[in-house]
Amino acid sequence: MSAPVSARVDTPESAVVDAAVSAAVTVAVTWPAALWRRALGELLGTGLLVAVVVGSGIAAANLSPDDVGLQLLENSIATALGLAVLIAVLGPLSGAHFNPVVTLVDWALGRRDPAGPRLGDVAAYLAAQLTGGIGGAVLANAMFAEPTAIATTDRVSGATFLAEVVATAGLVLVIFGLLRAGRDTLIAPAVGAYIGAAYWFTSSTSFANPAVTVGRVLSDSFAGIAPGSVLPFVLAQLVGGAVGLGLVAVLYPARLGTTGGDVARPGTPAH
Repeated sequence: MSAPVSARVDTPESAVVDAAVSAAVTVAVTWPAALWRRALGELLGTGLLVAVVVGSGIAAANLSPDDVGLQLLENSIATALGLAVLIAVLGPLSGAHFNPVVTLVDWALGRRDPAGPRLGDVAAYLAAQLTGGIGGAVLANAMFAEPTAIATTDRVSGATFLAEVVATAGLVLVIFGLLRAGRDTLIAPAVGAYIGAAYWFTSSTSFANPAVTVGRVLSDSFAGIAPGSVLPFVLAQLVGGAVGLGLVAVLYPARLGTTGGDVARPGTPAH
């Protein structure tokens, strides 16, 4: 039986292994640094996220045409699982924001950190996310041979405005709360689980993401949103982001093991 890890005596072989592991961890954390590669990861991730949302919405409507509740269940399960996978895969590359609100909160929390995100990073991320959101909707329509058309589903009301504020604030708290608590490895499953749940406990079905909201305009399907509902939804998401930022600042004033400030960069996973 081998000795407990705490009682291990370093040998040349174990030292080599430890050095290799340390080097691998360093590479995983710092590679790649190029902004264009990170922005491409954001474009791809946001596009695939919207493709999952819109595509599963179209499939749900085709498979369960007479049961809206079942459609929502199918759509929410696909979105929750797809989002968790995308964060896990692209998180080491770009941080898997996939969401302008998350990028803006990340910048606000790290703006005093010399190594924090710069406005150029933020601009590149926002452009990539919005472009990806539009492209993802077009891709989903094409996969189901559906026309790319402007959505006609009006979703705006006082209740859905409040729901988007709550959904987005909760999302920001989940992401940055876990990050500042040093539980980064839980972000992918936790965000997927939160969004899957928020589909059901919010009247808006938890868009919580301006890029996803804009993309869903281009699908006149179960997942679509009419252009007239976009601005109120985006405003609610920005308000929710500000509320979430305030909650994070109060509840988690610094990342575990630091004396102040966040270490989040573009960055940090999200819906």
